[in-house]
Order: sequence, then structure tokens, then C-alpha cells
Amino acid sequence: MSRLSRATCLDICRCKSVTPRVSSFLPRWRRGLQPVLETLLRSGFSKQMVEILNKHNIQFSSFDILSDEEVRQGLKTYSNWPTYPQLYVSGELIGGLDIIKELEASEELDTICPKAPKLEERLKVLTNKASVMLFMKGSKQEAKCGFSKQILEILNSTGVEYETFDILEDGEVRQGLKTYSNWPTYPQLYVKGELIGGLDIVKELKENGELLPVLKGGNE
Repeated sequence: MSRLSRATCLDICRCKSVTPRVSSFLPRWRRGLQPVLETLLRSGFSKQMVEILNKHNIQFSSFDILSDEEVRQGLKTYSNWPTYPQLYVSGELIGGLDIIKELEASEELDTICPKAPKLEERLKVLTNKASVMLFMKGSKQEAKCGFSKQILEILNSTGVEYETFDILEDGEVRQGLKTYSNWPTYPQLYVKGELIGGLDIVKELKENGELLPVLKGGNE
């Protein structure tokens, strides 16, 4: 049995009296794949987990298990996990501190847990900064990779106004935008905040005579 499947086993027979109360907390945690930390900040383990989550700019809320003994004991049975802290994502138990450390070491933690809205809001603002927005390596004046240079030449040939953002100057934006738009490479072209695509897509639109209408649509 895998680490995660073992962690989510539920013994209903031993949990009948407490399951409804424990279950009542879970729908609230499922919203937006929001991770929830069952934390006692006065313990070293919980403090370490909070530090890890904050270091990765992960969005989470918490519940103090010392404030409710029924939840404290019931959740151990509900999720078949005897210790705290416990981290949940979308209502599913991920595990305790040791597992979170393993996920951090394997660089899986950022994939499993969503980033805080702060970064998402920043990316939303940036992608809407201009009607046509290009995220690239370098700037209009100096492209710093061949792909970015090619897409600049194509955009300049259209006569459409656009702005650029140099991803090499901001690692948070560079990594965050890949997840935000589910697009792993650069350059990335946006019109009215919506991703159009990378260099290959832009080339295809140009060849089909569709690029100018797409770009002008952002300037209407």
C-alpha cells in the first residue's frame, strides 16, 4: 500500500460517533485545493511544518486540535493517522511532518500544495498589464534567447503595441507563471490576460493569417 493510500484509510466502525463532526470540517477545506494544517504551534513539529509551508509560500489555514478534544481524538481514527500535525489538501490527508519533509526534499510539495493567492494575484495583474503582454527572456530592446528574439521579430512586424516582462529578473514570476497558465516554457504571449501560447503557436497563427486578428482583439 502506498504512503498516501495508507494515510487515507478510514475505520468507520470505530469512528461512528465522531465521524459526522470531523467530516463537517472537510468540505470547508476542499475549496480551491486549500491545504489545512492540524496544528499545535506550541509543538516543535507543528512549528517546523508551518515554517516549511511558509517558506514555499503555500496557502493554508489551521485548526488548533487542543481547542477541541473530540476532533483531536476523532481525526486520528478518521484518517488512520495517530499523530499531529496533519496536513490535508482538498480534504485528503497528505501526512505529518516526516512526509512533508520528504515531499519538500523531492520537490513534490509545490506541486501538491497550491501557492498563496498573493502570487496568483500578482500574476493576474502582470498578465493584464497591457492588452498584449509578452513574458520573455530579456526585453524589447535586447532579447536574451533565440526563441524570444524570434517572437519579438514577429510581433514587431505586426505593428501592434505590446509590453514585455523579463522573467530572468524575477524567479518567482518565472516559476509561478508556468503553473498559473499550465505552460512550461517561455516566451509566453498573453492577450487580455489570456494565454495565447509560445513561439510555435505564434508562428502557426502568423502562417494561417490569424495572428493580427488575435492581437488586435486585445486592443479593441
